[in-house]
Amino acid sequence: MSAQTYLAYDYPLLSAFWTMLWLFLWIMWLVLLFRVVVDIFRDDSMGGWAKAGWLALCIVVPFLGVLVYVIARGKGMGQREIAQARDQQKAFESYIRQTAKGGPAQTSSVDELARLSEMKSRGDISDEEFRRAKALVLSDYPSAERSGSGSVPTAHGR
Repeated sequence: MSAQTYLAYDYPLLSAFWTMLWLFLWIMWLVLLFRVVVDIFRDDSMGGWAKAGWLALCIVVPFLGVLVYVIARGKGMGQREIAQARDQQKAFESYIRQTAKGGPAQTSSVDELARLSEMKSRGDISDEEFRRAKALVLSDYPSAERSGSGSVPTAHGR
């Protein structure tokens, strides 16, 4: 037998399938191990010593620790995962609603000065109103106080 023929028969197809199966199972177990460790820290119902005990069990005897944790606390693990997903979805929806409403617009003082200058050049505000508004924009007042004070002229209500 030549060396090429020997290499072809050295690792049969069935052995390749077994290797892929074991590799897949090992990766699945690692994912499960990390999910268990994350769930240990996420669970608010457990105290510090209980978390330390579960974590020590999962580190010292990993296969047994993960198996026992999933059997003992698997249902709660799923419920905590669902609760976290719901909280994230609510936060995302709240952000989308706030953004769609055109939440508090953060304009810079440069933008406000440009808007005021444009209003002055159109004749919507007088020179005195422009100076007062410019002083307000350049001062350190927050934009919410400026818009609610009524002293900043707008195009609609001089």
